[in-house]
Amino acid sequence: MARGPKYKVPRRRRREGKTDYYKRYRLVSCGHHIYIVRKTNKYVLVQVVKPSVNGDVTIAAAHSVELVKKYGWKGGTKNVPAAYLTGLLASLRALRAGVKYAAPHIGLHKPTRGAKVFAAIKAANDVGLKVPVSNEVVPSKDRLRGEHIAAYAKVLKETNPDLYFKKFSLYLARGFEPVLLPEHFDEVMSRVMSDYSEVTGGGG
Repeated sequence: MARGPKYKVPRRRRREGKTDYYKRYRLVSCGHHIYIVRKTNKYVLVQVVKPSVNGDVTIAAAHSVELVKKYGWKGGTKNVPAAYLTGLLASLRALRAGVKYAAPHIGLHKPTRGAKVFAAIKAANDVGLKVPVSNEVVPSKDRLRGEHIAAYAKVLKETNPDLYFKKFSLYLARGFEPVLLPEHFDEVMSRVMSDYSEVTGGGG
């Protein structure tokens, strides 16, 4: 442990691994809105905020539980498809509020290739909210639609029914077959887009 007369105890949130203050300083001083992606053990949360030294102002936000309650989503609320759809919802709300560009902020999440946080950022760019991201780290289209989940469910159902029912109990409790996830993703995405047709130019 560091010691000495010049040693400063790190701020509490830095000690708790919640805030990188160097990144925080750069984001506040950049002058842009910030696109924040956070994930827990159960959900994904996306916010678009206007930073300020006196406290951030939330311009738009979306929580993956909204997908279930408002749009009939029957899949998981923490997987890659859910992250994309949550990012889509938050981004459309930000566009409706007049935001066109936002700097990405994934907090202390490790920036691994194909991560859920990049699925949410991909959604922003797909609908016209510019959030810088490398195409190399964005999940492929088949993963965004949950095709990998559907394929895994199909294999388990045929080879290990007990594990299948355990792994996909949430899906099955909602009366949904996980092998149909890609098609269901398309349906829910269409519902979200329809709700913001004035932003996407879809009419209605």
